Order: sequence, then C-alpha cells, then structure tokens
Amino acid sequence: MNTTPTAETAPTVETARVQAHYETVKKLGHWTADRRFEVRARRGMVVLDLRSPRIPDGDIEIEVDLDHAMVKLLVPQDARIDHWDLRYTGRGRVKDWTGENGGGRTVRLTGDVRHGEIRVHRGGVATLSAMFSREFVQDARRARREGTTPTIADPSYED
Repeated sequence: MNTTPTAETAPTVETARVQAHYETVKKLGHWTADRRFEVRARRGMVVLDLRSPRIPDGDIEIEVDLDHAMVKLLVPQDARIDHWDLRYTGRGRVKDWTGENGGGRTVRLTGDVRHGEIRVHRGGVATLSAMFSREFVQDARRARREGTTPTIADPSYED
C-alpha cells in the first residue's frame, strides 16, 4: 500500500494574510486556526495574538515584509522565538524584553524588515496588551450581554 501523501490526501495548510498600510490592524482572541501567516505592513502596526488554543499544535511560521512598521506578537510565556532567517535593511530588530525562550511552541520569523521592529509580549504583558484595547472593551460588553466570559484577555477561556 502506498502511504506517500498525494495532492488529494495531503493536509492543506492555510496561510492567514494580514496587511496594514498606514493603519493599525489588531487580530486578538480567537481570530484564526492557522499556523502560517503572512504579514505585510508599510508605516503601520500589526498586533497578532498567538495564544489561542484553537491554533493547532506545531510550529507557527510568520513571514513578514515590513517597511517602517511594527509587529507586536502576543505569545504564551514559554514560547520559543526563532528569528534567525529575518533579513534587516537599515534599522530593524526583534525586541523580546525577557529574551528567555521556553520549551513551548516555536514561533519562526522569516522575511524582510526595513526600518521596522518586531515586539514580543509574553504571558502577563501579553494579557495587558490585549486588555488595553478597544477590542477588549467590545468583547467585554458582548460577554456581559450574552452572559459569557470575555476571551480577548485570555483566549484559553472558551465560550
């Protein structure tokens, strides 16, 4: 029996695309179930919440194309950030204040950064970053109306 995956039997891996040109785009809470992302930003800001339990197990791959832009990643405390394959032109860097990679899921960053930065917020700081947003206020109001729990502050809560 042939066990080699073919086009019909191979699992499809979807790529979520996020684009921010001269604007701020925030993707918080349970916004995706993908593990592969493409982020393009020009003089804008993107916030990606990668703490949701709906994201399947395995490495997360983020391909960035940043031009004078900033990407903020909200990750669990034990996440491992791999930015070896990032290419920088001009000023650019990855800000990870704790700088401590844990034994959790790996977030692999690739692509180009031109005069931009990627900020990594972990654990409690990620929760605070999500809570200080309009999206959290809207989520809290929705949860109050429906009698459920807000999910943006901590996506591990299920409705």
